[in-house]
Amino acid sequence: MPQAESQTRSPGLYLDFLRGIFVKVGALPFLLVVLVVLFSAANKYFLGMQNLVDMLHEGVFTALAALGQLFVLISGGFDLSIGANIALTSITSATVMSSMYSAYPHDPALAIAAGVIAVLIVGILVGLVNGIGVAYLEVNPFIVTLATASAFQGVTLLISQGQEVGGLPDAFVHGVGSGNWLGIPVAALIALPLILALYVLLSRARYGRYIFAIGSSPGAARVAGIRVPVQILLTYIICGLAAAIAGFLLTARVSAGEPLLGTEYTLTSITAAVIGGASLRGGEGSVGGTLLGVVFVIFLSNGMDLMGLSANHEMIALGAALIFAVVIDRQRARAVAAGFRKRLAVDSVRDPEDSGPGAAHP
Repeated sequence: MPQAESQTRSPGLYLDFLRGIFVKVGALPFLLVVLVVLFSAANKYFLGMQNLVDMLHEGVFTALAALGQLFVLISGGFDLSIGANIALTSITSATVMSSMYSAYPHDPALAIAAGVIAVLIVGILVGLVNGIGVAYLEVNPFIVTLATASAFQGVTLLISQGQEVGGLPDAFVHGVGSGNWLGIPVAALIALPLILALYVLLSRARYGRYIFAIGSSPGAARVAGIRVPVQILLTYIICGLAAAIAGFLLTARVSAGEPLLGTEYTLTSITAAVIGGASLRGGEGSVGGTLLGVVFVIFLSNGMDLMGLSANHEMIALGAALIFAVVIDRQRARAVAAGFRKRLAVDSVRDPEDSGPGAAHP
């Protein structure tokens, strides 16, 4: 009889164990293993050192955009203007650097510094526009960021007249765009302290606790004394700055300011953040999970390139990955709810036993 009970319980225990792993880490680690095995078998250069460095270089831009998106998702919103922000930053910073470099050709550092200032101004302004619309005007984030994406793209085309902006300093193009230090891309070395700062801000600072609370329940956050509009505005500014810096580094990579640069990063950033554990309902997400999501997106794109598939196939795969990520997010939420209900049921069964006549009392 005990043997029969153990055989009956084992499938349930096994399912509970799998559910526990799924709730904690999601499907992403397993998907990464599948991608590595699949693409390594398809092309022996996939895990080659040069290809890994190339993927690291490309991953820098996606990581910054995705981390900015992560902050907004945790707060309960999302940003559809990231791609337009990248293009606007690219054109604005390239225009400023090109003008300064033409005026002071023997001082490229001055031109690059002017470009950095332009990047910060664009990032903050983009964040302010989005944040004021969402936090103070209380318009739905989808409407606000969809409208600003169109507006920012229009401003970009007005500034550039639809043409790319060249004449950038060699120190910027070759030093930042394609430079390496000890085999590590300079862009990655620039992005690393920024990523660490975002991690500390989200995981160690009071601000991080605030936006998790806001994303989980804005009403409860207000009751707790959190200035919700201020924190949401700050979140969109952080997202705007992260995307602007990604646009600046991407401009160095392509050696010119381009008016249509970064259009794919809106979808890519949402996909990486959501597949990395961020919830579209708000209140969930982590820097580490999002970076794993970035690894997944870069592996998928690079592996398909090595297999000779076109960019059209990559967009189809990325769209499918986003749908899959949303489905996984819902399944994880259901698994968490099922586990919570099960614990409540177990507690309700135990409580009468503990309070029964035979219960021991101190």
